[in-house]
Amino acid sequence: MSSQNTYILAIESSCDDTAAAVMLNGKILSNIVASQKIHEDYGGVVPELASRAHQQNIVPVVDQALKKASIDKSQLSAIAFTRGPGLMGSLLVGTSFAKSLAYGLKIPLIDVNHMQAHILAHFIEEADFKKPPFPFLAMTISGGHTQIVKVNSHFDMEVIGETIDDAVGEAFDKSGKILGLGYPAGPEIDRRAALGNPKAFQFTKPKVDGLNFSFSGLKTAILYFVQKQVKANPNFIEENLNDICASIQYTIIGILMDKLKLASKQTGITHIAIGGGVSANSGIREALKSGEQKFGWTTYIPKFEYTTDNAAMIAIVGYLKYLEGNYADQSVMASARLKL
Repeated sequence: MSSQNTYILAIESSCDDTAAAVMLNGKILSNIVASQKIHEDYGGVVPELASRAHQQNIVPVVDQALKKASIDKSQLSAIAFTRGPGLMGSLLVGTSFAKSLAYGLKIPLIDVNHMQAHILAHFIEEADFKKPPFPFLAMTISGGHTQIVKVNSHFDMEVIGETIDDAVGEAFDKSGKILGLGYPAGPEIDRRAALGNPKAFQFTKPKVDGLNFSFSGLKTAILYFVQKQVKANPNFIEENLNDICASIQYTIIGILMDKLKLASKQTGITHIAIGGGVSANSGIREALKSGEQKFGWTTYIPKFEYTTDNAAMIAIVGYLKYLEGNYADQSVMASARLKL
């Protein structure tokens, strides 16, 4: 194999999506994701069901990733996998598979932090996508995390703000549950928000010092508001659903942008990147782009398929670690609460 060709097989299994990707020298050759629909019936991810589905999906997903990339496993340079954070049962499936395959092929094993991968997804080689220069601020927003990170280099990151309770994705999903929407509710709220009046109803923003976030109080405020209105008018939700969704999304975006503005002011950094599943939200993307005009920011938004949980972002971290010779050994273990 040519020393110039580095093939990374990446595996992601932190929550309810089984994903595998193949990367060649920083470029994605394949990015396969098997989603688990069964959780929709429960209004949230059921850990035991998720781990069982990973066991069923991981072999065909990896096989499909290799076939789409048109390579054989014997050509692989290393295997990267998500070590954490995430659901322990789900992580164990990906970790065990990656360790076994790397051992069998006698190639390096590379462990990846899921949150670091969301940030470094910006460094995947893609036409017409510019990479943020160091240092930059990254806002990682997902169903399980809300963080503002000061990124000094690929592997020098400092969390300067994070949620003290619910993550932003939870705020969307729990609000959606109150309104009778399906799971996950974020995409549906985003769709309806575009059809509604964002200032129809006012929700108070939680007061949290510094750069930390809180969404638990907002969820409670929305619950009490809806209960009160439905008591007066049983058809309130049905008659005002688009306006309610628009008002909820407007408030959540306001909370995120207020903290991001403060972080930029405190650090003096104007290069702003977003990542994580909630960064697919159109309202958040529009607010971030408007910051270029209002605050002189330069913003970086990854391709849609690199925002939700995927293996391409694991692959880029694996590739960068491979170049540094930063490998794991067979004693490495999954870590559900792995810190950035």
